[in-house]
Amino acid sequence: MPELPALPSILELVFLAVALLTAVGALVVVLSPNLFHSALGLAATFFGVAAVYITAEAEFVGVSQVLVYVGAISTLIAFAIMLTRGMMYGTTSQRNRQSGTAAMIAALMFVVLTALMNAIPWPKAGEPITDGEAIIARLGSMFVNEYVVPFVLLALLLLVALAGAIVLARDRK
Repeated sequence: MPELPALPSILELVFLAVALLTAVGALVVVLSPNLFHSALGLAATFFGVAAVYITAEAEFVGVSQVLVYVGAISTLIAFAIMLTRGMMYGTTSQRNRQSGTAAMIAALMFVVLTALMNAIPWPKAGEPITDGEAIIARLGSMFVNEYVVPFVLLALLLLVALAGAIVLARDRK
């Protein structure tokens, strides 16, 4: 008698639900005719990616994803859209002549990435990391020592983007 395939575990079901949330959010970003709805889809996609990190037992990266991308970037994009009135009322076109070319490039990229994933000899699961707190402490130390300049430059970039959104939104009389 043939052996039945094993049922998926709870973690696998959670991962599939999170992957579905991420994919649906990404589709909303690309296919929504309303720019604000696209921004909300982007926030959902960022949440989904953070949940993927958390299910992969990279909690620090997942929390950082929520703080930086959902908390800062998505909020900044939403405010920029709301502050630029022309984009809010749909005066820009969603479709252009490059849709076919973009679809072909996306399909080609999918085929290439699938071939690469199948060609890589993936390692089997090893023993779990026992000292997770030491890894997080090392990451924190690296943020304030070796990577302080990129960290400050990222904060400056966000500040300049916010100032640019305010300049675009002001009334010109």
